[in-house]
Amino acid sequence: MISVVIAEDQSMLLGALGSLLDLEADMTVVGKARNGVEALTLVERYKPDICIMDIEMPLKSGLDAAEVLKDHPCKVIVLTTFARTGYFERARKAGVSGYLLKDSPSEELASSIRTIMDGRRIYAPELVDMVYDNENPLTEREKQVIKLIADGKNTQEIANGLYLTNGTVRNYVSVILDKLEVTNRIEAISKVKEKGWFK
Repeated sequence: MISVVIAEDQSMLLGALGSLLDLEADMTVVGKARNGVEALTLVERYKPDICIMDIEMPLKSGLDAAEVLKDHPCKVIVLTTFARTGYFERARKAGVSGYLLKDSPSEELASSIRTIMDGRRIYAPELVDMVYDNENPLTEREKQVIKLIADGKNTQEIANGLYLTNGTVRNYVSVILDKLEVTNRIEAISKVKEKGWFK
């Protein structure tokens, strides 16, 4: 029998997922959590085979909890509405066994759990495609500039830090905004974070 803990902050979805998996002859839901902290407590208490984790939850996100469970025997499946490469990269680094999207057919979840129990990993195909389409267009110097912008540095401070003139820094910023297809520094930082390009 495959034992499962589900972590999901939307009560209706938590109940539905629990009922769905309890219908499977070879699965039993041993715990339901509404946030990442509860999820970790239930995993320690019940030692499940699988923990299904939403990403955006109170107290501790699903990705934070997955990082804590990286070396735990419990396998983590991220189940989310967010097809974001930054999240996906972070989930992969945390060693999750699956990353599935909530709009997948419901029977896919049970079959994915069985596949993962056989030692394989399952990632939503859309995400794999996105990773390949997700090359960072910035040069090393442009990456340095956007990192300093994200650290709250102004043009003068960036120029001093990188031994450039103010004009050169402004040129770099202009090129970065063009390459990222955004209109200002805040949008640029958001996009680089979302894509998981800050290393």
